[in-house]
Amino acid sequence: MLIRSRAPLRLGLAGGGTDVSPYCDQFGGAILNATIDYYAYASLEPLETGTVEFVSADLRQSASYGAVPRLENDGCLDLFKAVYNHVVREFNGGEPLSLRVSTQVDVPAGSGLGSSSTVVVAMLAAFAEWLKLPLGDYELAQTAYVIERQEAGLQGGKQDQYAAAFGGFNFMEFGRDGQVLVNPLRVKDWVVSELEASLLLYFTGTSRASADIIEEQRRNVRDHNAPAVEAMHAIKEEAFRMKESLLRGDFQRLHEVLRGSWESKKRMASQITNEHIERLYLCALDAGAHCAKISGAGGGGFMMFLTNPIHKDRVEAALRAEHNGGAAYRCHFTEVGATAWKVP
Repeated sequence: MLIRSRAPLRLGLAGGGTDVSPYCDQFGGAILNATIDYYAYASLEPLETGTVEFVSADLRQSASYGAVPRLENDGCLDLFKAVYNHVVREFNGGEPLSLRVSTQVDVPAGSGLGSSSTVVVAMLAAFAEWLKLPLGDYELAQTAYVIERQEAGLQGGKQDQYAAAFGGFNFMEFGRDGQVLVNPLRVKDWVVSELEASLLLYFTGTSRASADIIEEQRRNVRDHNAPAVEAMHAIKEEAFRMKESLLRGDFQRLHEVLRGSWESKKRMASQITNEHIERLYLCALDAGAHCAKISGAGGGGFMMFLTNPIHKDRVEAALRAEHNGGAAYRCHFTEVGATAWKVP
């Protein structure tokens, strides 16, 4: 028996960073994101060899261990171990499992599209299918969050896990009490089509580790850094404005929100932007883009541009001329979250 699963990556449209503690714990956060047709995939194959095998195809890493109740971290695919350890402890009575788990992601690591969290959701969905675990969308997302942020200790927020589990356009609210409320948005078909026609994703050629940026953001909140905290307040308000713009199909205001959000985001932490990112931003605007922002924590990964569809090729050509080490991606939005299935 072979079990496969996939979960979609996401674009953060507004509110990014307000889902990160301690900001959301003190003030509450708000995010608007949408999933796209790039995915993290997982395959789970039960074994009778008494071993646990992990393979990350895109990272070109693999590891093999004896099947024990708890695998110790050794620096190789430790996130896989965190998922395995949690499932064995919480869902299998502490009894070890013998299996092979393989993953693959459609975009480069450090993309800013939530890939690491989406991998965790995909792996969990495969385990849930195999062991018949009663995990709904909320439970799947919360379990993935606990594994990645609390048990594995990786820095980041909460939106990625919920986006991957739910799929679609979602307005998410993160309460001071730790509660998360996901509000699916009924965006008109013509608005989604116009967004897809206008959207250009560009990989900056630089994968980034978000931990340092997120830690600076967290420190700014703890230290009551007024400009940074005020920027986060502004970003949260822009999530509400983005929701209204999308639901009304007001693209002029949507462009204004994205431009304002990018300016606010740059004040959250010093490493969010750099000279390379700013050059690409100005280059795209000069070529006809309406607005742009970095995806995820910043510092590299993907940038998102909205432009007149007639000018999309011109914007892409300008970005390539400015930096031939990048790559343009076209994408569509998807409504389906994490799914898993058995392969006979």
